Amino acid sequence: MSEGIELYIVDAFTNEPFRGNPAAVCLLDQERDESWMQLVAAEMNLSETAFAVAPTAGQSDYGLRWFTPKAEVDLCGHATLAAAHQLWQTGRLAGDAEARFQTKSGLLTARREGEWIAMDFPSEPPAAEEVPEELIQALGLIPRFAGRNRMDYFIEVDSEETVRTLKPDFAMIARLQARGVIVTSRSDADTGKDYDFVSRAFYPAIGVNEDPVTGSAHCALAPYWAKRLKKDELAGYQASERGGIVRVKPSGDRVYLLGQAVTVLNGQLEG
Repeated sequence: MSEGIELYIVDAFTNEPFRGNPAAVCLLDQERDESWMQLVAAEMNLSETAFAVAPTAGQSDYGLRWFTPKAEVDLCGHATLAAAHQLWQTGRLAGDAEARFQTKSGLLTARREGEWIAMDFPSEPPAAEEVPEELIQALGLIPRFAGRNRMDYFIEVDSEETVRTLKPDFAMIARLQARGVIVTSRSDADTGKDYDFVSRAFYPAIGVNEDPVTGSAHCALAPYWAKRLKKDELAGYQASERGGIVRVKPSGDRVYLLGQAVTVLNGQLEG
């Protein structure tokens, strides 16, 4: 095994250390074995570890894969944000260059917009669907809207307070035939807060009981709330213990996700 592989921990969807969603970012010069990547992700024990593979000669696109401590996932926002941030931080990409990633969800791009990073992701709107009774029992509530997309169940509830105080049964959620569950509501109108909706996201089946801030969940939240609130640009707050803001701009079958990031650790991975 090679030694001295660059490894970073980046807090995504925040401009403050120890907030937002931490991701490990492993910068690779060449592809590595999938089982090795899974072991690294388990060792990091964060919701996601991103593996960015440098472009081959004559190419500009990085390869990018994401692993939780238990499984590889098809789409991840916060670790993509973290990877792009770190490519600029290390000088691998010029500050005005676009980050381009080939992934299991196709080409994803990121660019700097002042202090923010804008990512071009697929729109993943939820379709109304009767959800399993086990999900209703796991959440302990009657939803205003229930549906799902190709990855997650999607539940709208009656208030921001309900989202914030929810105590789901993770064991029951883990048994559902889905990656996880997104729970959301419109923000309280009388609080003067600078976001339009709130959410939380639960993924116990892949080793993450509650994800701090989930970019891919906002691929569903953005088109849903844009239609409900009749707005072209919105801001969402993911109300986990760490918390974080995601700005969203739906555009046809794509969604622009905007966030900030800060590096909190850098080092080398041995072996």
